[in-house]
Amino acid sequence: MSKKIRLGILGGGGDSLIGVLHRVASHINDNYQITGAVFNPDFEANLAFAKEIDVPTDRIYKDFDTFITEEMKLPKEERIQVCSVLTPNFLHFPMAKTLLENGFHVICEKPMTTTLEEAKILQEAHKKAGTVFALTHTYTGYPMVRQMREMIKAGALGKIHKVDARYYQGWLNPVIHDAEKRASVWRLDPKKAGISSCMGDIGVHAFNLIEYTTGLQIQSLLADFNVMYDGNQMDLDGTVLLRVSDYVKGVIRSSQVATGEENGLAISIYGEKAAFRWEQERPNFLYKLSDTEPTQVYKPGHGYNSALSLGGTKLPPGHPEGIFDSMANIYLGAARAIRGENYNDGEFPTMTDGVRGMNFIEATVASHRNGNVWVAME
Repeated sequence: MSKKIRLGILGGGGDSLIGVLHRVASHINDNYQITGAVFNPDFEANLAFAKEIDVPTDRIYKDFDTFITEEMKLPKEERIQVCSVLTPNFLHFPMAKTLLENGFHVICEKPMTTTLEEAKILQEAHKKAGTVFALTHTYTGYPMVRQMREMIKAGALGKIHKVDARYYQGWLNPVIHDAEKRASVWRLDPKKAGISSCMGDIGVHAFNLIEYTTGLQIQSLLADFNVMYDGNQMDLDGTVLLRVSDYVKGVIRSSQVATGEENGLAISIYGEKAAFRWEQERPNFLYKLSDTEPTQVYKPGHGYNSALSLGGTKLPPGHPEGIFDSMANIYLGAARAIRGENYNDGEFPTMTDGVRGMNFIEATVASHRNGNVWVAME
């Protein structure tokens, strides 16, 4: 019998970017085998896509309910063990909850749910299930992000003073400036995307990266959004002031209409001893800044890096690794947890990160709607 973990895929069919990212990531470390799926709500398209990517069609199901019913009929040693939820946002909660209640491990795209209330309900379901839940904040998988986390934990920066994260994209410009297109995109429909577009889709990554790397928790925030057009309910651009503590402040700048920007996620952490700076579009370079010494550059694969960083590096120094490898590192950590092996708690984001993310999203929306006021996070 194959030693690979039996993986089910929900969503991510056709030309979905997130779909190919997850499929490739699941294969990179040879831990998973795609065993069953509901790639597409149209069954014929579902079957056609399975054939296109050479996945056997005997466990390609017409819908999610059929997936659950048929898989639960199988002996445990044949049943799918973990499911990746890659659907539009509004389906994350009901699918993940049902999967947990039926004993499946779950790998879920973010945002984890569309409301904080749903996130808390899912958290309780996860506690009862006792299975593994991994949330794919992909950028936590980069070796140099993990190196930054470990060095901050070891005191490389001393007391942290300021955090500054930004996530700028411009791809939504052709959509938002066309009234017909913006009325037809699910990301701009609160019923499908949730209460936030910009902060819910990309700003939450910046938020997660701050808490992941520093080990600190944001206590309160003040948000100012831009919806661009009357009638558009969703934020497309925003700035969020952060209070981590009385003496630690910060800012998150996020935009889906930053003309010319591609995937401009970047973070800077400033401390009493030094600072770190990292950019997603140049992921192999972690800069350590100082007032008294020359700037240092850390790169993946070298012996000076931490075990967590080196564990996510597959090639010798100088061979670039990217977004597929970053996602693969999350899948690798989840595989270790599913098999009951020892793993570092930084190897994949968890249910706790999902709840924190929804808390952040709802707090930013409340801050903006109430006149740009400070809102405490739970």
